[in-house]
Amino acid sequence: MNGPPSGSVSFDRAAEYYDRTRTLPADAAEAVTRILAAELRGRGPALEVGVGTGRIAVPLSRAGIPMTGVDLSAPMLRKLAQNAGGTSPFPVVQADATAMPFRPGSFGAALACHVLHLIPRWPEALAAMARAVRSGGVVLIDPGAQDAGWWSEVQDEFGRAAGVDPKERFVGTHDPREIDAAMAALGAKVRLLQPVLCHDTESIEEVIGKLEEGLYSWTWRMDDSRRTRAAEDTRRWAAGAMGDLDQPREGRWEITWRAYDIPS
Repeated sequence: MNGPPSGSVSFDRAAEYYDRTRTLPADAAEAVTRILAAELRGRGPALEVGVGTGRIAVPLSRAGIPMTGVDLSAPMLRKLAQNAGGTSPFPVVQADATAMPFRPGSFGAALACHVLHLIPRWPEALAAMARAVRSGGVVLIDPGAQDAGWWSEVQDEFGRAAGVDPKERFVGTHDPREIDAAMAALGAKVRLLQPVLCHDTESIEEVIGKLEEGLYSWTWRMDDSRRTRAAEDTRRWAAGAMGDLDQPREGRWEITWRAYDIPS
């Protein structure tokens, strides 16, 4: 399947399973909505880039924040409407993050969650978000967890077993330092919003199974046999290094949204 000319990664294939692999624990999801709503309230309409199935924007809309969503994937936008009861509760547009059809200053805020690593031209996406926000507005970014403890160890080992260079897993960036620098070049200063501590329980075997199944975007370039071999190697490594693969284990990670204030 050919991707868009920009090289951005479309989640068409993930629409039906995305929510079961990305949904936050209920208490963490409620905390994220509360923190973001407090930052967005009173700013006017907000734009979510990479709105996907609506896991961030739909709760914000229900909290009274006027939202608009943009996403590269039509199936993900259809899933958003389904999740919301059949119709999207706010306007949505299918477009690439680097070529959004909005006039400059159309929004009081823009936000993106776990999106920039999917966009090769991610600095252009940040610049497009900043243009879409009026002076004195804010751009909110969650670049994704840098270290999720044992879960990250398992994922890293799977990548090594599959022969994937860690630097080549993603076409864009997860690095908050790179994002800060790009936004600084646009004149925006960073603030860190209140961190949200997340915790969940899963077994090593469940994590390896998801990687073998190809549920995460960086595994989509592998064929089934390559993922199967990598999973077998990872199971052998984990059994020796970490013990019982079926034992439920608690994972902890922190979500910290970064707020970039657009100059007045």
